Amino acid sequence: MSNPGDADTTPITSARQLAEYLAVGCKPRERHTIGTEHEKFGFDLHTLASPPYEPGGIRAMLDAIGKDGWDPILDHGHVIGLKKGPASVSLEPAGQLELSGAMLSDLHQTHAEFTAHYADVRKAAEPLGLGFAPLGFHPTHTRAQMPWMPKSRYGIMRRYMPKVGSMGLDMMTRTCTVQVNLDFASEADMRRKLRVSLALQPLATALFANSPFMEGKPSGFLSTRAHVWTDTDNQRSGMPALMFAEDFGFERYVDWVIDVPMYFVMRDGEYIDMAGRSFRSFMAGHYSNDTCGTATMGDFADHITTVFTDVRLKRFLEMRGADAGSLEMMVAQSALWVGLLYDEAALEAAHTLVQGHDWSVYAALRPEVARNALGAAFGTGTLRDLARDVVEIAASGLRARARLDAHGRDETVHLAPLHDIAAGAPTQSERWLERFNGEWRGDVTRIFTEAAI
Repeated sequence: MSNPGDADTTPITSARQLAEYLAVGCKPRERHTIGTEHEKFGFDLHTLASPPYEPGGIRAMLDAIGKDGWDPILDHGHVIGLKKGPASVSLEPAGQLELSGAMLSDLHQTHAEFTAHYADVRKAAEPLGLGFAPLGFHPTHTRAQMPWMPKSRYGIMRRYMPKVGSMGLDMMTRTCTVQVNLDFASEADMRRKLRVSLALQPLATALFANSPFMEGKPSGFLSTRAHVWTDTDNQRSGMPALMFAEDFGFERYVDWVIDVPMYFVMRDGEYIDMAGRSFRSFMAGHYSNDTCGTATMGDFADHITTVFTDVRLKRFLEMRGADAGSLEMMVAQSALWVGLLYDEAALEAAHTLVQGHDWSVYAALRPEVARNALGAAFGTGTLRDLARDVVEIAASGLRARARLDAHGRDETVHLAPLHDIAAGAPTQSERWLERFNGEWRGDVTRIFTEAAI
């Protein structure tokens, strides 16, 4: 989740103004880039407890990383993130550490960014006796055992989440994800890319499933994180039907999103609790007597960061369906979507493929893939059958891009783990369950050492 940032105080005068704000994101294809965000859980190397903010915990981590030219992001005097150029390090509610990477031109750079960040995290963590593991759901702790970070917006969400879903606090404190942010060239290009990526998001959940444990034992789900999202805050989550409409565009999205209940606005560096209120009413001036005053473009920019659809539309598209996992798998997540969306022939092939089913078929997969991943029923077979076709389309798109690394390899090298899984190899979750039932002898805590970066 983002750090506070957009301070545009321009008053909102119409919904059309908001659609135009989104349309600014349209870029020529030659300027399309790749931005990857990924999270990981901290743990004490000796006790396996989640580190507190302080002492000797997450604040000390940020201070240590910050010595390498990062500028601190403050919230009431607390360091809650770091900024260096276009990249940032931020905190999720329970101290999950997130890198929001730079917008890069190819997947080789994405892999290098991961590698450098992991080195920075290890350098800061080891003297503190900490480790970090990218897993989709915390494998051992109860919700009550997770710490809370001193980030003001999370206080508002913590109070509101139990009112709108049974697992919102689990989402906040016990999940980690990886997402890739990709560009669009026009409203029509956005529409097609959104339709393809939203329909295939359950497939991504299945391919990258990496959270089979809860509170020390198998949860019954291969993606416990995905299960949590089935009852977090469904007014702002999932796969809204309007996104598959033939006439979907920036204006229709705005008309929907301003009816998504608000969380907050920021004024003079302070978050004001607006949870449950209507952004549409805010725009109409119904809350102008409150301390929040007039709705601004900065408020809208913040509001759309609180929309949690499986693909989020901002001035780019965010793919949000995957568990955090190994470095190779998280880069493969970026590779999958780049291959599908950034080559015209591959995008058209993927679009044709997903049009074979109504959107409701894909929406119905969301709870099924949480439990069964690629074993979920699809058509006359299982989702693994679809995976083989989709991964091949992505590979063709990456080959067509012809972006080579120093060894002359194209970007398909980063898709390799998905070819194996689509062909029948176990997912990350299935491998962990094999370890749990075999060498670990039922000891889930072994996962921390084996999954650590």
